[in-house]
Amino acid sequence: MNFHLDFIEDKVEFFEATNLQTLQKKIELQIDENRAIMLAVHSVSHQMHVNENGQTYFTAVVHFKKK
Repeated sequence: MNFHLDFIEDKVEFFEATNLQTLQKKIELQIDENRAIMLAVHSVSHQMHVNENGQTYFTAVVHFKKK
């Protein structure tokens, strides 16, 4: 009987929030979860948008790669 494991090598996740603190918490939680499956942060890209009512909206894309 052959036993073969396939590991995730790349993973891209998207996050959104109405303030930076919430966005940071969401990303940090996911970093901890992905660390358990041997993925580390490779890059982070983020943007901020202000709508016509003056509300801010933050988004981020985090690319995880196998260690």
